[in-house]
Amino acid sequence: MNPAFHAFRPGLVAPAILFAAFAASTWAKDPPAIEKLRVPAGFQVTVYSADVPNARALAIGSKGTVFVGSRSAGKVYALSDADHDGRAEKSRVIATGLNMPVGVAFHNGDLYISAVSQILALRDIEEHLDQAPGLEMVVSDLPSETHHGWKFIAFGPDGKLYVPIGAPCNICDRDGYAKILRMDADGSHREDVAFGIRNTVGFDWQPGTKQLWFTDNGRDLLGDDLPSDELNRISRIGEHFGYPYCHQGDTLDPEFGKGKACKDYTPPALRLGAHVAALGMRFYTGKMFPSAYRGAAIIAEHGSWNRTEKSGYRVMTARIDGTRVVGYEPLIEGFMVDEKSWGRPVDVLVMPDGALLVSDDQAGAVYRLTYSR
Repeated sequence: MNPAFHAFRPGLVAPAILFAAFAASTWAKDPPAIEKLRVPAGFQVTVYSADVPNARALAIGSKGTVFVGSRSAGKVYALSDADHDGRAEKSRVIATGLNMPVGVAFHNGDLYISAVSQILALRDIEEHLDQAPGLEMVVSDLPSETHHGWKFIAFGPDGKLYVPIGAPCNICDRDGYAKILRMDADGSHREDVAFGIRNTVGFDWQPGTKQLWFTDNGRDLLGDDLPSDELNRISRIGEHFGYPYCHQGDTLDPEFGKGKACKDYTPPALRLGAHVAALGMRFYTGKMFPSAYRGAAIIAEHGSWNRTEKSGYRVMTARIDGTRVVGYEPLIEGFMVDEKSWGRPVDVLVMPDGALLVSDDQAGAVYRLTYSR
């Protein structure tokens, strides 16, 4: 699975079209510089929508609506591709004025939205896209700290809503944080799932095993090359992945690692590199891509902010054999040119046709990755 990379051909992008009601022009601002992207041979990148400022987490409804959260914009968007041509004709704002509504999760017709201390719901949302219903409060008592307070959320195979509680700091040891919990759809029956997780902004369940895998962002201020961001796998309830005592499976924290041993914590399934800011991840379950990609974890590396030489700013493929990661390779590169980024990938989403959507909060866009022989 190491095909030669090629530069994206700008001729693959159709001319811009104007959206109808509730949508501004796709190219109201400079179009995303997708001609700079590099993908393996046979793959193509197009713009699914360029009208999603600060686009973050992605989810899809039962009728094909793509929902997009945001962080600084405080909005949630609904993207519609009614003619199924691979480009969203409409971008609607269906919620606004929220506190970091990063996470979106669709369940039984309803859209669940994370907003730091709250989980809210838009009921039967795909029947009311032009006039969204009022937000219904599901949970109102999650921690209110905004440092790592934005939350990716998702429903698991067990029907439970999984919610991360990030550490409210770079490095600290506070009860009730740095974990993943789950709950019923109405917010009841909460249970802690795993601990020692500094800040996960992406997770998914492996097909077949149904085990939960997640990315985690390593701490800052230990230099350019320590510690690594991580891809982790939960094999049992209550597992501890080290934070704040041990990082990347083998490095004790200079402050909180005193008297601790890394062998007492679960090491990462894969070290992703220091400060790459690994965020969204999904297992590829489609059939469009070559067979080598099926069952692989696709990971969005948002990119570093505090490294002498920048790292990340790409979408990667982690090939997995059972419980072992056996390869880690680029899928989309070129969001950064000469140490300057024009885009930052955040989340990925496998579509029913096998295409892959990628959100970009810097360019305010969602891209569509396809493959053809």
